Amino acid sequence: MQWRSSLLTVLSAADRALGRLAGVGQNLPNPHLLIGPFMRREAVLSSRIEGTQASLSDLVLFEAIPDAEPRIADVREVYNYVRALEHGMSRLSTPPMSLRLVREMHELLMRGVRGDSANPGEFRTIQNWIGPSGGSISDATFVPPPPKELIPALNAFESYLHAKTDLPPLVRLAMVHYQFEAIHPFLDGNGRIGRLLITLLLCMEGILPGPLLYLSAYLERERNAYYSHLLAVSREGKWDEWVEFFLRGVAEQSMDAVTRATRLVELRDEYRRRLTGVRGSALPLRLADELFAHPAVSVARVCDALGVTRRSAQINVDKLVAAGILREVTGKRRNRVYVAEGIVRAVQ
Repeated sequence: MQWRSSLLTVLSAADRALGRLAGVGQNLPNPHLLIGPFMRREAVLSSRIEGTQASLSDLVLFEAIPDAEPRIADVREVYNYVRALEHGMSRLSTPPMSLRLVREMHELLMRGVRGDSANPGEFRTIQNWIGPSGGSISDATFVPPPPKELIPALNAFESYLHAKTDLPPLVRLAMVHYQFEAIHPFLDGNGRIGRLLITLLLCMEGILPGPLLYLSAYLERERNAYYSHLLAVSREGKWDEWVEFFLRGVAEQSMDAVTRATRLVELRDEYRRRLTGVRGSALPLRLADELFAHPAVSVARVCDALGVTRRSAQINVDKLVAAGILREVTGKRRNRVYVAEGIVRAVQ
């Protein structure tokens, strides 16, 4: 790599922006304020790059009433992304990152959705390629390593994850992301797993206190440039251009996350003001905070979250409806679902 001035400038900007986001995360009174909403937004955007047509509202409704969501196939793909990310986060206390964990996340991502027949959780044993839909390998834009070279390539990838290096962490992360995408170890789901790994590695290496940074919004907006830069590394060794592109995304999305984080914290403060003085205010306040993790709730979910009876859960839901925090969206007499639309709007 050539450490040209433009690269150093964007590296400095990315480091500053990421540091500011880390500071916001460390000072939160409740980590669910950011982690839940941000995780679900990322699941929607990362899956959208792969062609799903599901919104954040679709996802939160699906989580509350899985059998009632009309676009269940697309929404389940997004929901699986959340499950895979949550699984990865649950393993942060047992580093280092491993190929086994990558396979476990892939299994959760692909099970029961499009690609379920593509060996969820298993590295490919046949050749794949990237190219026009319906085309053959002769039409491919990029051909990853053949099956006999896959395991050596993956072992090298895992070794690099654990190797000591003098490279700045974000530069190293850009290289790790390229390496995973170039290997393309699964028959399907490589892009989503590759984007998910960015967030997990930032947390595992202590750069962020939680999963607060996601690049999918940037990569979706700059999709053509993203693919072009990855291909240019493979064909021409243009690392500088790729790393600079990656770092620009880190800087932009870090500042975007700071803005959304501020919005969510202000919304929590607003909810607490609305509920001040409400009779038995401890439970309504707890429920309001729970909404940041799950913006759509049923009375049954509230029972579990608060550890109260169904009658008590309904009373507290009604209090948040009266305060303009929740709105019932099914129009039914039974199996009602209530959505905190302010949280959904604040993060989408």
